[in-house]
Amino acid sequence: MKIALIGYGKMGKEIERIALSRGHRITCVIDCDNQQDFASEAFKEADVAIEFTTPGSAYANCLKAFEAGVKVVSGSTGWMAAHGDEMRSLCREGGNTLFWSSNFSLGVAIFSALNKYLARIMNQFPAYDVSMTETHHIHKLDAPSGTAITLAEGIVENLDRKSHWVKGTLTAPDGTVSGTDACAPDELPVSSVRRDEVPGIHSIRYESEADSITITHDAKNRSGFALGAVLAAEYTATHTGFLGMEDLFPFLK
Repeated sequence: MKIALIGYGKMGKEIERIALSRGHRITCVIDCDNQQDFASEAFKEADVAIEFTTPGSAYANCLKAFEAGVKVVSGSTGWMAAHGDEMRSLCREGGNTLFWSSNFSLGVAIFSALNKYLARIMNQFPAYDVSMTETHHIHKLDAPSGTAITLAEGIVENLDRKSHWVKGTLTAPDGTVSGTDACAPDELPVSSVRRDEVPGIHSIRYESEADSITITHDAKNRSGFALGAVLAAEYTATHTGFLGMEDLFPFLK
């Protein structure tokens, strides 16, 4: 398979390593200093472009790839709330293909399924309140993380006593804390911590006066995310439309 890379930071380089190890070819690498290469033949010949950039760049990158007739796998978070409906329309009605996920890790996919299952169980036990904390490296721009939002939505869908999630506290790299985890009974607080070079930790806690139950996913490095992105690209190469992890891993449905 021929792959174009959009974004060549730490994730882009790890995706390149894994893609090459699986026998794929990198036709083009686009970063902030060569945006003109979206129009190049090297980019247009790619079967799929894998995009890991920033919330401010992802939308335009996808549009440029669509214009070049290239399918996209995007792991950039913090932009789909504003552009998700348009992306779905461009795929389902405009003939384009986008596979988007807030997190491509197989471990997180399993954790997400466990999260939904646990929420359905806890729906029977109103004495337990639920909260979430996500921890990421200091370079991450969005808070809460896209993964935390996806997990929170999975809880809200399956726990009748929670109607929506809200931002909790934010602990900055220097240790200062802003925001609050105080919220209404029907709200699910999602707190964020930014420190060091942490790839990603997500913890969901159910607490009552008697005890507490916590489930956690702790990423050790970026390789799990990169492998998932390449697996998504392999899937996307032979499928069309607006795609996600539920298409790649049916156990998430």
